Amino acid sequence: MKVLLVGTGGVGESIAILAKDRAWLDRMVLADYNLERAMEVQQKVGGEERFPVESVDASEQSQIVALARKYDVDLIMNAVDPVFNESIFDAAFELGLKYMDMAMNSDCGVNLGRYQFEQSDRWTERGLLALVGMGVEPGISDVFAAHAAKHLFDTIEEIGVRDGANLEVQGQEFAPNFSIWTTIEECLDPPIVYESGRGWFTTENFSQPEVFDFPEGIGPLECVNVEHEEVILIPRWLKCDRVTFKYGLGRRFIDVLKTLHMLGLDSTKEIDVKGVAVAPRDVVAACLPDPARLGDRMTGKTCAGTWVKGTKDGQPREVYIYQVADNATTMRVYGVQAVVWQTAIGPVIAMELLAEGLWTGVGVLGPEAFDPDPFMERMAAYGAPYAIRE
Repeated sequence: MKVLLVGTGGVGESIAILAKDRAWLDRMVLADYNLERAMEVQQKVGGEERFPVESVDASEQSQIVALARKYDVDLIMNAVDPVFNESIFDAAFELGLKYMDMAMNSDCGVNLGRYQFEQSDRWTERGLLALVGMGVEPGISDVFAAHAAKHLFDTIEEIGVRDGANLEVQGQEFAPNFSIWTTIEECLDPPIVYESGRGWFTTENFSQPEVFDFPEGIGPLECVNVEHEEVILIPRWLKCDRVTFKYGLGRRFIDVLKTLHMLGLDSTKEIDVKGVAVAPRDVVAACLPDPARLGDRMTGKTCAGTWVKGTKDGQPREVYIYQVADNATTMRVYGVQAVVWQTAIGPVIAMELLAEGLWTGVGVLGPEAFDPDPFMERMAAYGAPYAIRE
């Protein structure tokens, strides 16, 4: 498989590192607006022929099309902020290529991903596949939901993705371990809930707090509703009464986000600052450390998992299917921090399944639309074993 990787930030770098020794990968083009960053990743994975570097503006569909044609790729992998989804998604359709991303179009609330789903019939008519939301959450969490529906339950009352960590960054009071743009979108947009008799609806920010006990020493954390793609994706393919996503953000993290919103610092609308037009959110991002470079100052673990409640053989059952990444391990083995490494596992395994023809389909599909078995069988081989807690 030949891949055009658009974006070589923390997750893009991790994708390249995880894919570099795989037999199914023929070439991965490392494309980024920051050419220096792309070259840095190339040095880590080695081989200019197998990992060529190119400069690209992800907002320009024509540039993405030109690169995909130049290298005759099979798949365009979107590893940048969802604000660029449309141009990358449309470039893949224009060329008749497979497309994959890790987050849906950033339409707010129940319209999350609307642009891409509205194009599904066009992709189906042309026999093309767009695999959307194939990161860790969404992504691996959706595969876990599909596994539960296939093997562990007869009826499902609720599928609830629960995300928590005990990660700390030395010397930083506030340091998101993921893109601040994505963090703000997810946490300050209205959270989505799905109920079978009501459909999708939104709630108040940081609503319905609950304490969830995370495994492997992370422990109990207060989790709150946050906007996330699983709530949009899971009910499209899996039968269940309710879907939620809750994140163990922590009170201090929530207070900082609320303050940013109160001051208007989450805004993407440019303002004039001494004759210079700047977006407040860009200023916030510039003031914070690059998540890709936090690994050597991070300690702790992060857990991505899916809690499922229902019945099996007439008896009530609850399980939590999860994957835990230890920052000390990911830094030692792969040289990247735990959150971006865990996010990259999903798309790389999915690439292998697409390359081997084990996952096939047409249209705009989420991870739930595919057989979860070959994916989960490969997780341990990629250094990301899953576990199930009854």
